[in-house]
Amino acid sequence: MKLHPIWEDYPDLSSELEQVIQLIKRSIRMRNKEVEAVLTDMLESGGKMLRPAYTLLFSAFGTDHDPERARALAASIELLHAATLIHDDIIDDADTRRGKTTIQSKYGKDAAVYAGDYLFTVSFRLLAKQVQSDRQLDINTRGMERILMGELDQMHLYYHLDMTIRQYLTQISGKTAQLFALACYSGALEGGVTERKARHAYYIGSHIGMAFQILDDILDYTQNSESMGKPVLEDVRQGIYTAPLIFAMRKNRQQFEPLLSKRDKMTNEDVRMVQHLVNELGGLKEARSLAGKYTHKALKRIDQLPMSPEKQVIQSLTKQLLERKM
Repeated sequence: MKLHPIWEDYPDLSSELEQVIQLIKRSIRMRNKEVEAVLTDMLESGGKMLRPAYTLLFSAFGTDHDPERARALAASIELLHAATLIHDDIIDDADTRRGKTTIQSKYGKDAAVYAGDYLFTVSFRLLAKQVQSDRQLDINTRGMERILMGELDQMHLYYHLDMTIRQYLTQISGKTAQLFALACYSGALEGGVTERKARHAYYIGSHIGMAFQILDDILDYTQNSESMGKPVLEDVRQGIYTAPLIFAMRKNRQQFEPLLSKRDKMTNEDVRMVQHLVNELGGLKEARSLAGKYTHKALKRIDQLPMSPEKQVIQSLTKQLLERKM
């Protein structure tokens, strides 16, 4: 597998991530070799490996750092992420992911559910082999629970025209930010830092995850399907209302109601009109400002980390990630 170009500037981390990928591939063994091949292909299909990278970086801050254990933990985090993506695709009825046919589209929803569940078990199997205490396992279990609650919050708010920014932030704090927080927190604990320092890492990850998701939601209104690697503006059709739209609707909800009331019957022209109104009413500008606030919070906390090569990489990577244009 060729790693994403983002890692070309970080050769040491790139080497570690390649070992994480090999560990993941060795850990996936299914009787259904066709689905196994699709899972392997999915895990090699251009994902940035951001969460395991943060796990590896934060594991280096403690005095009890074990590279093999850290790689297993990073692999577990990535498998957890991959499992949530498969289940997302089932819920969204998505045909493609990163430019490739999804498992649910190719093999059906039943096979996709089992494939996602299988990745959950592999994730926890890797974790169980390496944890030094039940506390680490409990942390990851609770993290998975919060991710699930974020997904359920999103389902509860489908086509909810009265959705608020507070509800949106609560939703993404579970759905996206929790996994970044878990990656940083678990990595810090693996290295043997104090609970206070591990919590500091947790908040860094949470702020990164919040900014990352808000930016992703902005890109849904500004990019095309080819550059994003997935269909754009599908969230609107499926009743998933994100920051740009929520901010714009606060300015003039009446303009959106005739369009959004069509729900999944919206035409391409309807969707383009929503996109136009979101931009015209300042929804994108306000969403960028919100993402900037979380980016500032993350970088401020990163500044407080002990000086080390890993801190410099975390600073550089986070700026690169959260100041991206696409």
